[in-house]
Amino acid sequence: MLPSAPPQRPGNWWRRRVVDPVRNILKQGLTPPQLALTMALGIPMGLVPILGITTLLATFTAVRLRLNVAAMLIVSHLMSPFQLIVLIPLMRLGARLLGNGQGPELTIDQLSTLFKHDWTSALALLWRAGLGAVLLWVVLSIPLGLLLYFALKPVFRRLLARQTVATPL
Repeated sequence: MLPSAPPQRPGNWWRRRVVDPVRNILKQGLTPPQLALTMALGIPMGLVPILGITTLLATFTAVRLRLNVAAMLIVSHLMSPFQLIVLIPLMRLGARLLGNGQGPELTIDQLSTLFKHDWTSALALLWRAGLGAVLLWVVLSIPLGLLLYFALKPVFRRLLARQTVATPL
């Protein structure tokens, strides 16, 4: 009877949820530029200031550009905690941007008061804040995506080269 291999330790959360899925994607035949593009698009898409649209946006983009849909979804959904962190500041800046510095400030107290007394103004403020947040996101995500793409391409080349050396065919 052959001795069985010792069970592998599950590793920490970062390794199981991030490193191992990226390695598995590398094994599926994505080239380093494709993987860098997936990350460079998935990270900004995960930060979009509209809750609930990340999956649709990432899936559509991955299919349209013929990238790995699963990889794009993993990357974009790993950004969810950061999306929640930047949502309120982007909306506040968006309200200022499209409000020309006039009108009510975007705070919980101000929104509560507006909803009690003039709900149409409250909805207008939220609409303006959301639209301004999306405009700011577009403007900021373009340089972020370019920076990530050109920074990650050599990293993934090295990872792929190291992986092919470590795994003989």
